Amino acid sequence: MRTSSTPGTPGAPRTPETAAADRLRRPSAALTAAVLCGLAAVVLLALVVARWAPLLTLDRGIAVELHASAVRHPGPTQVSRVFTDWVWDPWTLRLAVVLAAGLVLWRWPRAGRAAAAGVLIALVVSSVVQQGMKALVGRERPVWPDPVDSAHYAAFPSGHAMTAAVAGVLLPWLAWRFGAPRALVAVGVVVSVVSVLGVGFTRLYLGVHWPSDVLGGWLFGACLAWFTVVALTPGRGPGGDPPGRP
Repeated sequence: MRTSSTPGTPGAPRTPETAAADRLRRPSAALTAAVLCGLAAVVLLALVVARWAPLLTLDRGIAVELHASAVRHPGPTQVSRVFTDWVWDPWTLRLAVVLAAGLVLWRWPRAGRAAAAGVLIALVVSSVVQQGMKALVGRERPVWPDPVDSAHYAAFPSGHAMTAAVAGVLLPWLAWRFGAPRALVAVGVVVSVVSVLGVGFTRLYLGVHWPSDVLGGWLFGACLAWFTVVALTPGRGPGGDPPGRP
């Protein structure tokens, strides 16, 4: 006897719609990433607030070595300043996300409305959260007798790192969600990874952050970005589009 061919039942023929529904029923990788990043971020925040000695010692050791290298090598230091102040500046990355959201909204006025609004809200929330934590934690930045760069506001978390993490997740996701070619999405992922790691390195190399500041920025930013993806995934979050890419 042949099994029933009702979609979604055991033995039913696999269709794109059935596969999409099955993916939505399974635990979301984005949700898992968001939760893990959030838990790690909270633990790190607690260690920073408690001034846990092993963490402070590790921070200091790495910062001293990188700053000494920056002082000895003015060429790479200047390149790092150009990248951190222009290419990977938070306002540059925010502008990229705004332009991407605008393109989605222009190309898909109805289907793209929730996604465009969601990523823009994530940008605003990211800025509010990072400035709020800076004010509450009040961590001092590294102080050097021979600084090679300067920065404002408190140290934890790194605003550059947090903004890079948010943009680094949301930009490739928008490209994938709205049907960009696989090759273009892959390039976007590579550029995002290089940018996220690169901005973290430049902040450390220029001596304006402790390593845990950068790590905290990455974790909080990734947590927020992945929760945004979960909220905007079709069939999962409020305002989600029907399953499937437009």
